Amino acid sequence: SGRSFWILDDLSLIRQYKKDTPAFAIYQPAGAPLVNGGSELNAPEEEFTGAHAFRGVNPANGIVLYYHLPELKKDDDITLEITDAEGKTVRTISSKKDAGFKKWDGGPAADPVLPKSKGLNRFVWNMRYQTLPGVPGVYIEANYDGHKAAPGKYRLTLRMGDQRVETGAEVLANALYPTNAAAYKEYHAVMSGMESALTAMHKAVNSLFEKQAQLEAILASLPSGEKHAAVKRDADALLKKLKAWDEAMVQRKSKAYDDVENFVNKFTANYLFLINQTESDIPRVNQSTLDQLETMGAEWSALKGRADDMTAKDIPALNKKLWDVGVGAIWKG
Repeated sequence: SGRSFWILDDLSLIRQYKKDTPAFAIYQPAGAPLVNGGSELNAPEEEFTGAHAFRGVNPANGIVLYYHLPELKKDDDITLEITDAEGKTVRTISSKKDAGFKKWDGGPAADPVLPKSKGLNRFVWNMRYQTLPGVPGVYIEANYDGHKAAPGKYRLTLRMGDQRVETGAEVLANALYPTNAAAYKEYHAVMSGMESALTAMHKAVNSLFEKQAQLEAILASLPSGEKHAAVKRDADALLKKLKAWDEAMVQRKSKAYDDVENFVNKFTANYLFLINQTESDIPRVNQSTLDQLETMGAEWSALKGRADDMTAKDIPALNKKLWDVGVGAIWKG
């Protein structure tokens, strides 16, 4: 009826455009404030026009990056590296899907993929650090996203073969948050430490579970008789230790959100819950988080000690005995 309002977003992009822009170029993104929520404009979906027939569309809540590409071959890859003011890597994103990624209920989502069409491309960095790894098949009702970056200046470097272009980006503080610079620094340190610890936990779980499977196969292949009796006893004992440690770390029976009523969550699930609860809408760390982190840190130290002993002592010792009787050993994995 002639009463509509039209908004032209990203006018700064048009101002940056030049007729002689090279085929491989990157544009300076506008600063973006730390906000919560979501938008259809966050995803790099070519078919989405930015409008919806029945409701308004929120602006993207992240750093909106535009870049220009020449025509690339199907196997060509581009990568986006995001670094902080100190040059430390925040996140690396590729145009190739992770070939090793496996999706399962209660696991992490796949990493985003950079568009690489000829001409202008658009990608929204959600201002988060790297997604945390999971344990294949283990259902945890939790969020594996890395925490949001603190306000400040960041560097975005786009690589295509041996070429690279780069630009700056700024994460802006939310004026509604009471968080000051010192609190953001503490928040980032605590969240980074917990995410690093969980990554180490799940890597250890996955590695030792693979060794457990190898050991089970070796045990099943061992001939009966006195020659292999001693090594079989040692292998059985190590297998029990591996299973006990795995059962302390993860719950492999849950398959849906309410299974926890029957199968209690184990250590890494509880640690991931602590990460999720600390990452509240307002970035800050409270004393109860620090107290719980100290308690769980001591638990992890003991569990890690058990894992390190099996990796550095028990498995090599058993491998030697297996080789001595002419049987293949447990490989590193």
